[in-house]
Amino acid sequence: MSQASPLETNQASVDAADTGMAAKPGWIVMARHGEPEGDRKVKITWREYIVWWQGYDASGLFPGQTPPEALCALAREADIVFSSTLRRSIETAQAAAHGKAIVSDPIFVEAPLPPPPLPGRFKPGRWGVYARIAWWFGRAAGGESRDQAELRAQAAAATLTAQALRGRNVMLCAHGWFNRMMRPVLLGWGWRCVYDGGDGYWSYRMYERRKR
Repeated sequence: MSQASPLETNQASVDAADTGMAAKPGWIVMARHGEPEGDRKVKITWREYIVWWQGYDASGLFPGQTPPEALCALAREADIVFSSTLRRSIETAQAAAHGKAIVSDPIFVEAPLPPPPLPGRFKPGRWGVYARIAWWFGRAAGGESRDQAELRAQAAAATLTAQALRGRNVMLCAHGWFNRMMRPVLLGWGWRCVYDGGDGYWSYRMYERRKR
């Protein structure tokens, strides 16, 4: 007996949720985290960027930030609030949700950024661009590949959708790139983006189920 592929499994979970769909599905909000702590002005080599990124993943948010009131209002309406397991994501969800329980899941962690071995010293932001381009075109450096991350994005979108199709309003506070990777999955499954706040810190996009 052949096993179902991850894509078939994710779609099956969405189909199962669709079968028991509430009269009015909830919405899905996917937010990017607030601004994390970290020195973005330092110039470093590609090897040093690997260490820098590890520190970035371990860091929380710069103190004193206030979530946009619009995001907080949506968090108050959310029936379930998800985050990734990274500190910047958890602290963003906590700040927006004001004491509401947070469900942290590694399925929502940002896609990796393995830098290419280029000469020179650059700021972390530039290394991030180089790393994302290299990763997109196949450089995994022993970590999660683009194909693997795309399958994870499908599973992550299925996690959100399974809740929303049962009538629950869903908020995710996670990461810019991985949130965007889920976007075409949601659109392909019959959701539409009704608000696009861009990709800045604390930004979010809102999705609602298309009427049949």
